[in-house]
Amino acid sequence: MESSWFAIVPFLFVIPIAIYTKQVLPGLFVGLLVGSYLIEPTLLGGVQAMFIYVVQALIDPNNIKIIVFLYSFSGLVGMVKVTGGIRGFVEKAAERIHTRKQALVLTYVSTIGTFSAPTFRFVTIAPIMRALLKRVKMTTAELGFIIETTATPVIVLIPVATAFVGYMVSVIQMATENEGLEIDSYSLFIQSIPFNFFSIVMIGLGIYLSFFHHAKKKSTAPLEIAEQEEDDDWHECHPVVSTELPIKPWNLVVPLVLVIILTLFLTWWDGYERGVGPLEAFIRANVLDAMVVALLLTTMVTMLFYLLQKFKLSDLIESFVFGGNELMSVIILLSVVWGLSSVTDDLGFSSFVTAHTSWIPPLFIAPLVFLFGAAVSYFIGSAWGTWGILMPLGMALAIAGDVAFPLVVGAVFASGAFGAFASPLSDDTNTIAKILGLTVIDYAKYKLKPALIAAAITALLYTVVTFVV
Repeated sequence: MESSWFAIVPFLFVIPIAIYTKQVLPGLFVGLLVGSYLIEPTLLGGVQAMFIYVVQALIDPNNIKIIVFLYSFSGLVGMVKVTGGIRGFVEKAAERIHTRKQALVLTYVSTIGTFSAPTFRFVTIAPIMRALLKRVKMTTAELGFIIETTATPVIVLIPVATAFVGYMVSVIQMATENEGLEIDSYSLFIQSIPFNFFSIVMIGLGIYLSFFHHAKKKSTAPLEIAEQEEDDDWHECHPVVSTELPIKPWNLVVPLVLVIILTLFLTWWDGYERGVGPLEAFIRANVLDAMVVALLLTTMVTMLFYLLQKFKLSDLIESFVFGGNELMSVIILLSVVWGLSSVTDDLGFSSFVTAHTSWIPPLFIAPLVFLFGAAVSYFIGSAWGTWGILMPLGMALAIAGDVAFPLVVGAVFASGAFGAFASPLSDDTNTIAKILGLTVIDYAKYKLKPALIAAAITALLYTVVTFVV
């Protein structure tokens, strides 16, 4: 379809509705429906077109692989929880931590084994730190800030074995296909990692606050709810550390080590079979296939490992299904994002952006993409939703302004990371506040100033780096 203003109409519904409802899915759904009616402007034609777009997205082989990966990953985590893997790790670590420095070192070192998802990080580290709060001599809000800087900002920079990587590669693939580009989406993701400046800056701030800065005085209520209850039992802060669960740290360690090793090996093996050298094998490999197969193998081996410990098969299956179902909302979100992407592509979105954004200096494209995305992600509280909405726009602007793709892709991911970290609506903010006993709004206000400082530094970095790349 030729370029026209109709191409941006879906987004005129998506973003305002998402911000107004503070939910991503309603805005995306309305945008998809409106776009479908623009394609098929009859009474039932729009609904039928919407259905076809979603179905076509769901039957795409790569999209199916991503869905299998996300569901299986969450299911594996569900089994880890119910078999006492997380509680075991928390209990054993808490026994060995006696000083502030030890606690902070553990927080950073433990990222090696718990980087799969932010919530996974929170439920393994936050209970330990909550139990040791009086020893580490810091405010509860400061503690939450430090823990969060080792969650989403770190996880979005890791290219294997996370709940994020499949989705991030998917939105890149979606955007590049819309532009008719034949680019390996995983390779582009890898290239974009050094340009996710917000995440890198936030990690730096977290390290500074952890080891070089000390609060002069405790902040006052209602931020310090956790410290007001001296006899508060940290086992009650989250179900995965409940005293009703067994204490089996190896039930966490084994599957995590296995999935990482298998992912790396199968990635190398896939590339090696193509007849290339050891290093190039990682570049030429079909990484998505390797990640899915590694995860499925890990799930099967892990289930056998748990069965040998006399856990009931019915309980393991139930926990796997329950864990997988926790990501059904994300899978639904993905299907709508994929459908919306196809609709806007058919409406000529990329052509419209190319034709009407030539006046924007290339120097400002990356910082503007970041700042606009950061604002959207703050008001909707969803990194994944922001990436799905913004990636097609970012890719189209990169082509129009002849800006390096990795730079703009990094800016899109950085903008979502801002919302996940700073927004009072984000899962990260609400989860860590609940575990540490903080008031969500006050805690979000506490984080906002350093997040805005990091955002300003990030925007400046994008402007400067544009000169180089």
